Amino acid sequence: MNISEDLKDGVLYLTIERPESMNALNTETIEELREIMQRVYDDKSVNGVIITGSGEKAFVAGADIKEIAALNELNARKFAENGQEVFSLIENSEKPVIAAVNGFALGGGCELAMACHIRVASENAKFGQPEVNLGIIPGYGGTQRLTQLIGKGKSMELMMTGDMIGAQEAKSLGLINHVVSDKEALLQLADKIIRKIISKAPLAIGMIVNCVNAYFSDEENGYQTESNSFSHCVSTEDFKEGTSAFIEKRKPSFKGV
Repeated sequence: MNISEDLKDGVLYLTIERPESMNALNTETIEELREIMQRVYDDKSVNGVIITGSGEKAFVAGADIKEIAALNELNARKFAENGQEVFSLIENSEKPVIAAVNGFALGGGCELAMACHIRVASENAKFGQPEVNLGIIPGYGGTQRLTQLIGKGKSMELMMTGDMIGAQEAKSLGLINHVVSDKEALLQLADKIIRKIISKAPLAIGMIVNCVNAYFSDEENGYQTESNSFSHCVSTEDFKEGTSAFIEKRKPSFKGV
């Protein structure tokens, strides 16, 4: 197994553990991540997920170059589609997923972080899509998500030059949400944020994910998705609990129904 799991009071910590390759994503690791995320969707004991990399040097340094070097035109499309499918599971999860980025997040690692709902990083983090140096392009959704997050001009520059950027620049561009000093502080902040999120109404959290993602979908009218979701929220027990708790000046107890 290349991914360790640690469930702590409803938060599932996933750690990519391939230190010999700086946690690079090979096919086996991608499939492990697929299986875990499919399980997360239905596992009521999991309320949120934090993804990080083992050690101090890398979150995920990229995809496995040896596997990429062996691709041909026929199987390369499937290779890319497999990664895109798994990262879409993360992006569309109705349970919050936070990337805690320590060290290098390059290529597939940057794409993995971008698929998460929120990204926090330590000061030593480095982000980039250097695939052009190998004569290829990002294949796990990087061309799309990087553009969504930081805009066309800067994403074009980073992908066409293959340059890396540090954590502070990544934050200034909107690629990440927060920068902290080291890995210990990183995991503490990620835990603090996700526990604040999972204390809210889970159905509403899931609908926020769906509505925000609808903004980027050509097949959905985001405003219609929002109004439909708002209407559904009003039909839930969580809505009754939330409004009652507010009026009664007490902390709400949401059940996800």
